[in-house]
Amino acid sequence: MCNVKRKIRQKSSLIQCFLPVFLFTVNKHKPWIEASYHGVITENMDTVLLDPPLVALDKDAPVPYAGEICAFKVYGQDAPFEAVVLNRTSGEGVVRASSPVDCESQKEYTFIIQAYDCGAGASGADWKKSHKAVVHIQVDDVNEFSPVFRELLYKASVTEGKIYDSILQVEAWDQDCSPQYSQICNYEIVTAGTPFAIDRNGNIRNTERLSYDKQQSYKIMVTAFDCGQKKPVCKPGWQGWNKRVDYEPGTGSKQLFPKMHLETCGGPLSGVKAMVELQTNHIGKGCDRETYSEKSLQKLCGAASGSTDLLPAPGPSTNWTASLLTDSGRESDLIYRFDGHQAANVPDHVVPQNLTDQFTVATWMKHGPSPGLRAEKETLLCNSDKTEMNRHHYSLYVHNCRLVFLLRRDFTQIDTFRPAEFHWKLEQICDKEWHYYVINVEFPAVTLFVDGVTYEPYLVTDDWPIHTAKIDTQLTVGACWQGGEVTTPRFTQYFHGSLSGLTIRPGRIETQKVISCLQACKEGLDINSLESLAKDIKFHFNPAQSVLVVEGEDVDSINTAMTKVSYINSRQFPTPGLRRVHITTSVQCFGDDTCLSIPDIKSVVMVLPPSEPRITLVGSNRLVRPAGDLRGPLGVAPFKELHITSTVMKGDSFARRPGVTEVMHNLDYCDVLVIGEELNPERESLEIHHSALLGKHLDATNSTSGISIYGVDSMVHYEQALRQLRYRNWRPATLSNRRFRLICSELNGRYTSNELNLEVSVLHRSAPVEHVNHMAAQPQYLRPVHHPLMIHTLNSHMSAPPAATVVIVVCIAALVVIVVIGVYRIHATHQEGSREDEEGIKDPEEDWNNSALTITINPMEALDEEVKEDEHEAEEEEEEEEEEERVGGMTSAESDNSDEDEVEEKEEVKKRKQKGKLVWDSSSITY
Repeated sequence: MCNVKRKIRQKSSLIQCFLPVFLFTVNKHKPWIEASYHGVITENMDTVLLDPPLVALDKDAPVPYAGEICAFKVYGQDAPFEAVVLNRTSGEGVVRASSPVDCESQKEYTFIIQAYDCGAGASGADWKKSHKAVVHIQVDDVNEFSPVFRELLYKASVTEGKIYDSILQVEAWDQDCSPQYSQICNYEIVTAGTPFAIDRNGNIRNTERLSYDKQQSYKIMVTAFDCGQKKPVCKPGWQGWNKRVDYEPGTGSKQLFPKMHLETCGGPLSGVKAMVELQTNHIGKGCDRETYSEKSLQKLCGAASGSTDLLPAPGPSTNWTASLLTDSGRESDLIYRFDGHQAANVPDHVVPQNLTDQFTVATWMKHGPSPGLRAEKETLLCNSDKTEMNRHHYSLYVHNCRLVFLLRRDFTQIDTFRPAEFHWKLEQICDKEWHYYVINVEFPAVTLFVDGVTYEPYLVTDDWPIHTAKIDTQLTVGACWQGGEVTTPRFTQYFHGSLSGLTIRPGRIETQKVISCLQACKEGLDINSLESLAKDIKFHFNPAQSVLVVEGEDVDSINTAMTKVSYINSRQFPTPGLRRVHITTSVQCFGDDTCLSIPDIKSVVMVLPPSEPRITLVGSNRLVRPAGDLRGPLGVAPFKELHITSTVMKGDSFARRPGVTEVMHNLDYCDVLVIGEELNPERESLEIHHSALLGKHLDATNSTSGISIYGVDSMVHYEQALRQLRYRNWRPATLSNRRFRLICSELNGRYTSNELNLEVSVLHRSAPVEHVNHMAAQPQYLRPVHHPLMIHTLNSHMSAPPAATVVIVVCIAALVVIVVIGVYRIHATHQEGSREDEEGIKDPEEDWNNSALTITINPMEALDEEVKEDEHEAEEEEEEEEEEERVGGMTSAESDNSDEDEVEEKEEVKKRKQKGKLVWDSSSITY
């Protein structure tokens, strides 16, 4: 900004310019904290004493923002702690418990902490974080529990007149976590004037001789002290229960509180009501379910085929879900989390186009109350106009904790005022827990199933059908598409919550049996020995068997019923971890609504990790087949010798030695992958016939990169199907080898098999090869004779013509004669060679120096000129016949070359015959 001032006397102008200067803060350094911290917290308190104290430093200080500490963040699974900044300038902070800590549940915690500066300005941009530091916290115990005896009543019998060192031993225990407060240090007899004493180990003895005539029985009261000198004080509540129960997979139903009883301190009661709740919200979709894909579960439960998955896992052909947020670390289908900013357009080729008067919409949903007083619609599924207009054809949305299904029919289907909106008001919609929703449409009737329970709409509103217009529609998930009536098309009515397994099945509705199967929970509460319960006991479960209510008038009957409460998990490989158990109790007295306050019980079931199966694939690694087999209509079966087994490591509790046990369980997919170049559809294929999948819960998908067989089924059925896999190649001449890799999975890849690699090779026809036989060497009188070479092919179904049969018989007769002559000449040669060795006329150097002659010898071609003349002539006639046969199967050029070679060989044999020795050329020998 410039101001102009004029000086009158000098008649000149002075210009003063004031330029604004903007200072930009640069955040150069990261905050610094210690590498590790150790802390102590007393249970049921919230302040942690850290050593060293929590202080973050920043070299950018004292620059505002960049040199200040704005936050500490805690990273750790289920760590109930938070870090708070006390002074931004000094960087001081404190760690405190975000929820009550209990030493009996967990004695130590370890988590990660990081410090964050305030960035480069007020907006917090360009903030920096420190390195990660480890925090170890120990929970100090408080003597909050009194000792409890193992048994309510101890009984013993003695013989009069005898002094005992120990009549019986009582035992008490304490739930406190520390040795000081959990150990029992002393016992005391409360009943006065009894001839008994008790030691610190709980042994009761008599101090004088007892007499049956004087007193037949004694009833004494005993109390126990822990090492904190806290003795029992009668407080109403449940006693004899454990805070933790370990559950080993595969053990069926296990009692949770086998020794639990309700202490009423002698007060008269008219009724007791106890509610046991199993809390499993942190596991998958609300409980331990079979963690197979939604499609596999539908087939396993017998659902009708033809459903369309609108929220599949992202992939090359399912890329519309790639931008959505997912909950990682889940075993089951992907869980998509919508925070009010994400939505997806479903491609047109995926959208079901044939929605008739009957169809089904199903989804898993976890949803809480909508923020704000005036909540907007939250759309799960919406089919609206893609352009020009903003008509909603059908949609499923949540509004003010009400579930609404909208269905607007076209004028071509209906031309009257008909039902269009169906409303349900349920607690499950906003309870922040997982529920399975199924909407069966049998227009004009619409039925909702929530966790298998039927709900009719409380409100149905009518509307006119939609006028026919040639406007394409857009199906969306997580919001509704507004393509018309706005300047820029956009998403609107975003959903806040989590979804999984959103499907549409056109043309059919789902049965209640299938719906119950799809949402069935594999873990829950149970009651053992129902027949042993008293007649006045009433109990009932919720549909998921996660809540059990027990009611009765008699305390002893209630105690017996509660000891029968059990946990059961029918999964073969359950999800390990904690399951919380919460018991609330109300007691009624005569004339009063409630007379005693019974504290709630919080316990946990620890599901131990299951023995992991080892899935083993065994079969051939190499398959060599003739080209004709690969060209055949059935091709070859690469995995015909496949065997699938599964074993687990089991410990023997008696011998204490581990062992291997074979187990039978289901698989959910097996993939056969092509290694190397992909299959060429013009000359080869890898396929499985539909008949191989009949009677099984299996399907298959095929591509040039391999074949995938999927579905929840037994290892035996997978083995049978894979053995019928066929590989064909109708141009095997171009194939050297083809490699495949097989791998199988259980529980969506949680357990995988070894990789079985297989190579398929082609057995090509080999060229005629004449072999050297060193045992039948015919030196001087060799005449090469060419015999027809017979090759036996694997096509045994081809029969020889009659003329060829005659030729074969003649050849066999000729060969017999030649073999006899050859054997005779071998013997003669051997004797002649022996004489030459004795006379010493043979020069070993000459044998190998003369390499001008190359001779290939076959014993069946060996002839001897010293044989009788008639035999020699007969043999030459046979040779001429064989030559004619061979020439008939050759070109004229081949025949001429053969004759010329024969003349040249004869001349060379005559020259070497004069030297009386045979020279070998090792270069012509083929091994």
